[in-house]
Amino acid sequence: MKLMIPPGRLDRPVDHEKDHVLGPAAAEITLVEYGSYACQHCRAANERIAQARDQLGDRVCYAFRHRPLTDNSLSFRAAELAELAQTPEAFWSAHIKLMTRSMQLTEADLFAVAADLGVNADFVLGDSDAMRRARARVEADIASARASGVRFTPTFYINRRRYDGPWDESSLVDAMLGTLGHRVRTATLDFASWGPSAGFLLVLATVAAIVLTNSPISPAFEALWRQELGVSLGNAIFRMSILHWVNDGLLTVFFLVVGLEVKREMTVGHLASRRSVALPLAAALGGMVVPALLYALVIPAGPWSRGWGIPMATDTAFAIALIAVMGVRVPVELRIFLTAAAIFDDIGAIVVVAVFYSGEIHPAYLAAAAAVVVALALLSRSKVYLLSPYLLLGVALWAFVYMGGLHATLAGAVLALFIPTRPPADLAALMTQASTIIASEARHEGEVLRHGPSTPALHALDAIYDRLESPADRLLRRAGARSSYAVLPIFALANADVTIDPGVLVGHGWLMAAIVAGLAIGKPLGVFLAAAAAVRAGICVKPAEYTWRQLAGAGALAGIGFTMSLFIAGQAFPSATDFSAAKIAVFAASILSAVVGTALLWGASRQELFEEAPQSAGVQVS
Repeated sequence: MKLMIPPGRLDRPVDHEKDHVLGPAAAEITLVEYGSYACQHCRAANERIAQARDQLGDRVCYAFRHRPLTDNSLSFRAAELAELAQTPEAFWSAHIKLMTRSMQLTEADLFAVAADLGVNADFVLGDSDAMRRARARVEADIASARASGVRFTPTFYINRRRYDGPWDESSLVDAMLGTLGHRVRTATLDFASWGPSAGFLLVLATVAAIVLTNSPISPAFEALWRQELGVSLGNAIFRMSILHWVNDGLLTVFFLVVGLEVKREMTVGHLASRRSVALPLAAALGGMVVPALLYALVIPAGPWSRGWGIPMATDTAFAIALIAVMGVRVPVELRIFLTAAAIFDDIGAIVVVAVFYSGEIHPAYLAAAAAVVVALALLSRSKVYLLSPYLLLGVALWAFVYMGGLHATLAGAVLALFIPTRPPADLAALMTQASTIIASEARHEGEVLRHGPSTPALHALDAIYDRLESPADRLLRRAGARSSYAVLPIFALANADVTIDPGVLVGHGWLMAAIVAGLAIGKPLGVFLAAAAAVRAGICVKPAEYTWRQLAGAGALAGIGFTMSLFIAGQAFPSATDFSAAKIAVFAASILSAVVGTALLWGASRQELFEEAPQSAGVQVS
């Protein structure tokens, strides 16, 4: 089986027998460049690499691998010509000449290097053993570039890790030396690129909350969340406990991210067509209705009936983390299905919280919130692409929604609807503009009192950067990571404080049974039956890439209802003992769902897929 190269990693280490290398084999730093002699950026970076090597000396080993430009015939010929060198010294001599002889690679450069190497000028037409070996070596480097995920030239790898920073000498040296700032940034990016990272942080925060709650410092830990924070202006005071700031404030960021994800997926993502929307939408509806009905059937009439919304929610972070851990055993299409279903599930949770779990309604404040929504709509309609006015109005909207009696997190989802998108940027035009500005500034680099680009140039480059992304995409990129790696773990730390006390279970058997039944039974049953009914009715088609058993496994994973289930439980049960029992039930159901879902997906065989494929292929969209 072919090994998968982790994203951002070099496909194979430097081989001093096969690679073109400068520097000792025992060097502590390895710098690999994938480049092309016809690439202007590679030619410009060549001097920076030489300066970095001069500064670091024998501490660095530099290797060059070919990645010829696909739209330049001279690029391939130059790479093959360099490979005709008989010795390392001859290769590096040819390499430097091909990089530096002229401002842009020309036919004359190839003839000059061919003469130095003692090769006939029409070498590229030859079919000698040497020529075949040269071509094979270039093709091997191209294959290596493809396996390493190289998309443009030059691309650098420092100690087998792709370097995505600036190409100037000081930045390269800082990266190669591994300064503290660079190490922290690299470690953070590595962790974020690890599929289960968000789920891992949630587990860590949950375990920490349980351990602290059942430790000698439990009183101090609980008192921390009861501390009040707020602002005052004259006689006007607005205060909430830290726990309320987390649940009503920080979680608004989560709902904002959900809204932005929905907007993106519905416009340019996996949910942009009716064909792609129908199956996960049907599954999500079934996965919300059936658990709520099952909860209502199990629970006796009384105050606990208010908790019917608890088993409706799916924790996307945990579910996707488990799928990521299983790797190639789970088709990409199934992950898309589960993510899309979870997005619709989150929309349902937003509606349920806003309509059924809000407080006393205050029309005056809601009227003010409506006025803010109108202002947001006018900004969006006027094509105002600055984020700051939207965020300022979003804060006002949050305050008015909170004071109006609806749950404040609703403001995040509403705000997301009005953050504008833009038509795709003309990257070629922006690249030309940026190159012109930087080239103009570079001509003045040595002038006295010039310590960098001029203010107009910086403003122009900022404008170009802003145009690369729409405001909605930029906010999602920034807020999405904060939601996954800060907001949700903090929420778990504040709300997963379960006291391990058998006394909590006394008198709460039906409540716990209803929650467990809703999540562990109702969720997979609702997802599977609704999806099967939609396919049978001809409303949608099940992709042939995954089996019905795998879909059932995804449905079981949807029963992991951690974050939103805890949140709704907190709104539904003001009693501390009821809330504690509900937490334990949510934990138990989520663990059971994770085990069942993983078992179904892990045990699914490719034979089942092949047996089902012809049947699935025959179902058409109406």
